[in-house]
Amino acid sequence: MLGVRLTGTGRAEVSPRLDNHQLSQLVDTSDEWIVTRTGIRARRLVSAEQGVTDLAVQAAQNALAAAGLTPFEVELIILATSTPDDLFGSASLVQDRLGAKRAVAFDLTAACSGFVFGVVTAAQFLKTGAYRRAVVIGADVLSRWVDWQDRRTCVLFGDGAGAVVLEASAQDRLLGFELQNDGSQNACLTLAYQGQPRPLIDDVTVTLGAYQFIAMNGQEVYKFAVKRVPEVIEKALFRAGLTSDQVDYFVLHQANQRILDAVAAKLAVPPERMLSNLDRYGNTSAASIPIVLDEAVRSGHIQAGHTLVLAGFGAGLTLGALVCRWG
Repeated sequence: MLGVRLTGTGRAEVSPRLDNHQLSQLVDTSDEWIVTRTGIRARRLVSAEQGVTDLAVQAAQNALAAAGLTPFEVELIILATSTPDDLFGSASLVQDRLGAKRAVAFDLTAACSGFVFGVVTAAQFLKTGAYRRAVVIGADVLSRWVDWQDRRTCVLFGDGAGAVVLEASAQDRLLGFELQNDGSQNACLTLAYQGQPRPLIDDVTVTLGAYQFIAMNGQEVYKFAVKRVPEVIEKALFRAGLTSDQVDYFVLHQANQRILDAVAAKLAVPPERMLSNLDRYGNTSAASIPIVLDEAVRSGHIQAGHTLVLAGFGAGLTLGALVCRWG
């Protein structure tokens, strides 16, 4: 079995920026109300001409440049998204526009946990020797599916994309992981299809309709995250043979600052080791972890040899954590 190492990160630049004061012109809310409950001060939204594919390609290009690779050297692309431009999938178009002619590409849907699920999935292909270089992209355009008159949800979400390059290695730097699902709580966070029966002929009837806005039971999602995320992190650390005090930085899904603070407290982690950019981006679903990761790498906070925990949680309900050493 080969090992895996993470060699490059990238993110897409998304504009315009919608801050809380501007949002208060659309819905009955305020900067104080939003910041107190979520920690979010602004979010980025794609332009009308952009989509998930545009953001994913840009993030992947930047990650490959950071890793010193060309698209032709990539053999596997995994696009973690819940908001593809095409319900049949967007990864193939990303592969084409990226110019990664040798790569197999597919979409993976695990909502806000999608990036972690994607990295773990790619790592299995690399460890068996099936492929040697992979790009995992987390990209979502949640602004398409938000009810901008519902202050319970519209204050939370933003658009974005981030990516990481994985390469096969003699030394394994993916030290441990744990993935979980709890389908019994699926109704707590949904972007559901709703259709109406349409008779075709005789006794043959189909259902035609569309997807509804994002619906969330925020209190239940909060309780789920605060209880289960520390548990899944501890299991991943156990598999890696490490404890939380041996981790340099925790890079969690950016859903709510109160969740990040609660998880840090349960793990006895100092705030400076729990990375956050939630105030500037909001919840970007599968994109949030790689965006934080890219910012921290490029700013020099994360350096070669640092031990990291990446953890996601969200709709499904899904959650997962992985432990790795950077570089």
